[in-house]
Amino acid sequence: MAKVATRSIAAGADDKGAVRGWWDQSVNFLRDVRTEMRKVTVPSMKEVRATTGVVIVTVALFAIFFYGVDRVLGYLIDHLFAWAKTA
Repeated sequence: MAKVATRSIAAGADDKGAVRGWWDQSVNFLRDVRTEMRKVTVPSMKEVRATTGVVIVTVALFAIFFYGVDRVLGYLIDHLFAWAKTA
């Protein structure tokens, strides 16, 4: 079961309630960073190519969609203004 940090620990105090100095907090932070960085994995070139392809296709589809929406709304607004000018 995960240990839940209490408010005093999160605020910079140790288990006994004594306030830790900035040096201890910095060392603890860097230790945590080192631990988390060991969990990081670098994707393979195949994974990078696959995700890049997905991003390019998705951006292209959104561009086409928004181009179409822009054209339709522009057409409607132009005709609305033309109708308002004649009325």
